[in-house]
Amino acid sequence: MNATSPVKPVDDSVHREHLIDLLALWRPIRKHWVTALAVAALCTVAAALWTMKQKRIFEASAVVQFDPTPPKPLGGKVESMSELGSGAVWDTREYYETQYQILQSRRVALGVVRELGLERDHAFLLNLPKGVEAPNLDPWTEEDAADALRGRISVEPIKQSRLATVRFQDANPERAARLLNVLVKTYREQNVDTMLEATDEAAQWLRSEHDKLYQELEGTEHNLHNYKVQNNLLSVEFNDQSNMLQREIAQHNLTLAMLREKKEQVSARRTQLAKIGANNPGVLPATELLSSAFLQGLRERYVGHVQERDGLSKAGLGSNHPDMLAAVSRLETARVALLGEVKNIQGALDRDLAAVQQEEGGVSALFEQAKKQALDLNLKEIEYNRLRRTKENTEKLYSLLLERSKETDLTRRLRVNNVTIVDEAMEPSAPIKPNVPLNVAAGLALGLLLGAGAALGRGLLDRTVKTPEDVEQTLGATFLGLIPEFDQTNLGPQRARKRQLTEQPELIVHRAPMSGIAEASRSVRTNLMFMAPDQPFRRLLITSAGPAEGKTTVACCIAITMAQAGRRVLLIDCDLRRPRVHRIFRARGTSAGPGLTSALLEETNEDPVLETEVPNLFVIPAGPIPPNPSEILQSERFRAFLTKMQGRFDQIILDSPPVVAVTDAVILSTIVDGTVIVVRAFKTSKDLARHGVRQLRSVGSTVAGIVLNAVNLNRDEYQYSYQYYRRGSYYSTPQTPSGSTDGGGDDHGVSPPPLS
Repeated sequence: MNATSPVKPVDDSVHREHLIDLLALWRPIRKHWVTALAVAALCTVAAALWTMKQKRIFEASAVVQFDPTPPKPLGGKVESMSELGSGAVWDTREYYETQYQILQSRRVALGVVRELGLERDHAFLLNLPKGVEAPNLDPWTEEDAADALRGRISVEPIKQSRLATVRFQDANPERAARLLNVLVKTYREQNVDTMLEATDEAAQWLRSEHDKLYQELEGTEHNLHNYKVQNNLLSVEFNDQSNMLQREIAQHNLTLAMLREKKEQVSARRTQLAKIGANNPGVLPATELLSSAFLQGLRERYVGHVQERDGLSKAGLGSNHPDMLAAVSRLETARVALLGEVKNIQGALDRDLAAVQQEEGGVSALFEQAKKQALDLNLKEIEYNRLRRTKENTEKLYSLLLERSKETDLTRRLRVNNVTIVDEAMEPSAPIKPNVPLNVAAGLALGLLLGAGAALGRGLLDRTVKTPEDVEQTLGATFLGLIPEFDQTNLGPQRARKRQLTEQPELIVHRAPMSGIAEASRSVRTNLMFMAPDQPFRRLLITSAGPAEGKTTVACCIAITMAQAGRRVLLIDCDLRRPRVHRIFRARGTSAGPGLTSALLEETNEDPVLETEVPNLFVIPAGPIPPNPSEILQSERFRAFLTKMQGRFDQIILDSPPVVAVTDAVILSTIVDGTVIVVRAFKTSKDLARHGVRQLRSVGSTVAGIVLNAVNLNRDEYQYSYQYYRRGSYYSTPQTPSGSTDGGGDDHGVSPPPLS
């Protein structure tokens, strides 16, 4: 690349990647556009028909105002027992939401049902349009009619205001307005009734509580006086006695903590000694050994006897041997002595623990006694304060109830309402449902979406290899080129040889060198030659993943183009199961005659190499079909045969069976320089092709690349590419050189210059 050439930004490559992804999604939609449009049209028609069958619904609306701070005719200090509004901002929001729910509640709906007798109105219950006679049905229950009414109510607050729009939907516009007006009026009346009911209940409760509090007030005054007389409380100074008791409690608490610490120490030692096992008393706490020299000596004696017994046992003495019996006896005596000393120490610790516990109990008793005296003093003070507070609280409650009782009598006589009906419902003139344009548009949008999904589904269900992008992305192999599908209309002016080319399409590169197939074959040849210019593929294997993918045709096309380039090319038919090369070139080495197998088995001295009508191209037919093709191709004789042929020819091309079907191609791929895999476009599945590539690479073969065969260039996938291979393209009307002796104006004799 030139040093002065500008470097493309990264964003451009990212944009192209996204563009490729979008094109990958758009291609199946464009390919199956009939399916997409059919689904879209079907959904649109279905939406239109469904909309036409829907019942026409009318909506009546009324505007209601809520006042969180209702008027107070008796002044701000006189309030009702049941608040109509609310105070704080958050309370106001909750108040509005509560009122919206009450408007749609069963209580309000039942009031409307009972007032209008809706449980017997079958036209309402069935939501019948105006003018439609209702059938005779059994009356509904009031609850069911109320639920039917609630299902058609909606409340929508008006922003930045205290107003709300109440809506009611019905098939009859006149009935919708009438029911909505009754609904809001019923709600407004129930709002006042709720307040008055609460006020009446509160007034009755206040009167009953007034008498109780008067009696309680007299009782608390007598109780406070009697308590002072019983406890001789002429003064209420409790601080001096409380301070003295606090100092005494602190001293007892300190002594008690020290005793508990000592008890824990003794208990810990006793616990450690209790863990000593009778079978192995030699494991003693370090603190006990350090504090008792006698115990340490007994332990050393015990450990020595254990070692003595173990030594005799290792020496091979049995349990009945005199020395072993004596050692065991000495060990038992030491163990009993050691356990006895441990038991004595445990007994001493038990006595120490009992003494500490007894001392702790005495100090605890003194502590509890001092604490009890302090608590008694506190109880006296608390009881005194409680009696005093009870008297004061009773006085306050009595005064408050007396005042509120008089205020409630006044508010009960008023009927103040904080709900106002701003606009009553009017009969609607046009229905709101169904929305024909919206439904049809939604059906169209859904149809387009489903149609695109159906088209994508059809595209995704097609798992065949179609384009060079599929070869490189799915198979991960180099794309060498494509061979167009054989089409008689792609032969240009070669009318005389159309029948001959149709019978033998494998020779079209030789007989019609200016056709699109010939040009595509030369493109494959060029790619193969430039893949390894320093070490060219002299031995080239042509195979395919599955049968009937055109590998023999591609092998013939590549062999002919290389022969046209001036190379001596040998095409060997290594398909020892279903050979075809002898039929194509009409060679004498038929499947029953001499050929490759005959040469390998040395059944004839005749040279298996045959000339063809293509200059510089020679072939070796398969010969008689053997019972063991894989063993023959894997033999050293076949390798030697290839080496011998390589000395006579510039290029050797092997035609083999499919990779997945048999192992012949895998065996041949290990003895050639490169392998070309033929994939039939729009037929070979991606999984099959991927499996074939994986099999070749698993044995270390060199996969030169993949040729896409029998490509239909008229498909949408190739609409904007490979135009020069199409009918009427670059080589569609070639000029025949003067002096040509091909006859009939054919252009098959004109070949490109050989490549050196």
